[in-house]
Amino acid sequence: MNFRIGHGYDVHALAKGESLWLGGIKIEHEKGTIAHSDGDVLIHAICDALLGALALGDIGKHFPDTDNKYKNADSKTLLKKCNGIINKHGYRIVNIDSTICAQRPKLRIHIDNMRKVLSEILSINIDQVSIKATTTEKLGYVGREEGISAYAVIIVQKDD
Repeated sequence: MNFRIGHGYDVHALAKGESLWLGGIKIEHEKGTIAHSDGDVLIHAICDALLGALALGDIGKHFPDTDNKYKNADSKTLLKKCNGIINKHGYRIVNIDSTICAQRPKLRIHIDNMRKVLSEILSINIDQVSIKATTTEKLGYVGREEGISAYAVIIVQKDD
């Protein structure tokens, strides 16, 4: 099979005084994610999509939150390792399409920087990385600013 598709999803609770990392960049905000690692929901969703494309499990299987080695882990490092895993299986990323769901902060001004950081980590062109942001119109845990979530879809191709 030359092409495979993977889907990823992640969610974290938000709390005052925590750091907010999204797409590999720190965003100044009054709330941040509660997590074992740095809580970057976008990178975690991309990791799950990469691993899922090859039926290799999920981020928790490869980097369990029960292992103190991953306490406060930099998600950029985990993403680089996930990309290495699919590369070892002979696959490379064709494109990523992702969506961050957050009521606040507004993320539009950060998206180009996130795309740049992710493309550099993954050694792909920036035009292969799509990131969108949306609110939930004040509905649900995202709308009440209790949490943040992200979705990612990835197409990978077998190297010749």
